[in-house]
Amino acid sequence: MLMRRPRGLLVALPLLAALVLPATAPARSAPIRHAPPNHRITRSTSTNWAGYAATGTTFTSVSATWKQPTATCSSATTYSSFWVGLDGYSSNTVEQTGTDADCSSGSPVYYAWYEMYPKFPKNLSLAIHPGDTIHASVTTDGKGNFTLTIANTTTGASFTTKQKLKSAKLSSAEVIAEAPSGSGGVLPLTNFGTASFSAANANGQAIGTFNPDPITMQTSTGTVKASTSTLSGGTAFSVTWKHA
Repeated sequence: MLMRRPRGLLVALPLLAALVLPATAPARSAPIRHAPPNHRITRSTSTNWAGYAATGTTFTSVSATWKQPTATCSSATTYSSFWVGLDGYSSNTVEQTGTDADCSSGSPVYYAWYEMYPKFPKNLSLAIHPGDTIHASVTTDGKGNFTLTIANTTTGASFTTKQKLKSAKLSSAEVIAEAPSGSGGVLPLTNFGTASFSAANANGQAIGTFNPDPITMQTSTGTVKASTSTLSGGTAFSVTWKHA
C-alpha cells in the first residue's frame, strides 16, 4: 500500500493477474506505501490511519466491503487508500489489500493493490471506478502463508494472490482509510468525501466483537484530517474526509 505500516494463484471470478502500475497513476518522486500508524499521536489518533483496529488475540482473517469513494480533485496531487489487513497496529509488518482514490494534477485516478509491508505495494490491473462495490479479505494459516483477495463485485472481476511472511505477528486486524506515505512522510490526503465500510469481520466474527480501537486521522497539531463513525451492528462504519 504509499507508505503504510505494514503490511500461487486461486481461481477467482474473472481473474486479472497482471501487476502493473496504472498508466495514469499520479506522478511521484518515490513509490507510495501503506504503512503502520507509526505516526501515532495517541492510541486512537494517527496522522495516517482512520478506521478500526482490533487487538487482543491472534488474528488469522479480516474482511470488509466498501463503496469506492469519489476523489474530488484540485490542481494538487493527493492520495487516499482504503483497505483491510492483518498486523501493523502494534507490529512492523502489514499484510493488506485495497484500493486508492488519488488525484494526479487535478485528475482522479482509481486502482487496486496489495502490499506485504515492508515490501513495496503491487498495483493491479483490476478496474476500479467510483461507486463500485469492493470486497477484500486477508487470511492466513498462521504458518506464514497468506491469501489476499480483492473483488470488484460491481464488475464481477477479482484478483487473488498467495504470499509468504513468516515474521508476521498476527497481532491485529484492521479496516482502514489511509493517507499513504512517501519517502518524505505522510502524503496529502485526497478529498474522498465519505468512505462507507460494511461487513467488517475478523476471525469470522463482527470486528466489534473485539472492542476495536476507533482511530481518528489528525495532524500533530490537532487538525482532524478524517473522522471515524461509531460501529453499527458491530460491522459497519464510515470515515469522512475533513482536511488534506
